[in-house]
Amino acid sequence: MFQLGKTIVSEEIIENDFVCNLSACKGGCCVDGEAGAPVEDSETEIMVDIYSKVKPFLRPEGIAVIEDQGAFVKGEDGEWETPLVNGSECAYVIFDDKKIAKCGIEEAYNQGKIKWKKPVSCHLYPIRVREYTELTAVNYHKWQICDPACALGDELKVPVYKFVKEALIRKFGEDWYTELEVVAKDHLK
Repeated sequence: MFQLGKTIVSEEIIENDFVCNLSACKGGCCVDGEAGAPVEDSETEIMVDIYSKVKPFLRPEGIAVIEDQGAFVKGEDGEWETPLVNGSECAYVIFDDKKIAKCGIEEAYNQGKIKWKKPVSCHLYPIRVREYTELTAVNYHKWQICDPACALGDELKVPVYKFVKEALIRKFGEDWYTELEVVAKDHLK
């Protein structure tokens, strides 16, 4: 672990490679699991505000869950998260013609209907962020479902932190990311 400003960062985001391989995993991270995607306090209002523009992109079962439970819910850990359909896939999941799970929010963004890409936790994945009183932990989340992404990342030689560069800048800023690049270069010597 190393400290960058008010963050404590795991070296694993430098030492491990990762590139999503949707043709292999089919977007399983949006479908499998026991909880919805984490939603930050600052994102809850956005989730409510964009819903009407995102709704046309969603599946009927996702719409039903959101309209019953809300745009976000309180998880078992007491934190905000996206609601789930049948305790499994995220309510915002859509599937393309190849049965690959994608994000309905991101699809609305890609088509210019909204200006917000998706919850930052989704954008950062496989990095997970945990806020503490004084510091924020930045960790690599290993999940067997992402083994194909690890293999592709290794093949392409793309470390986790480079794969999620845009999301890390979105979360922590350009200066923070520039410092991370310096640490990574020194760490890999």
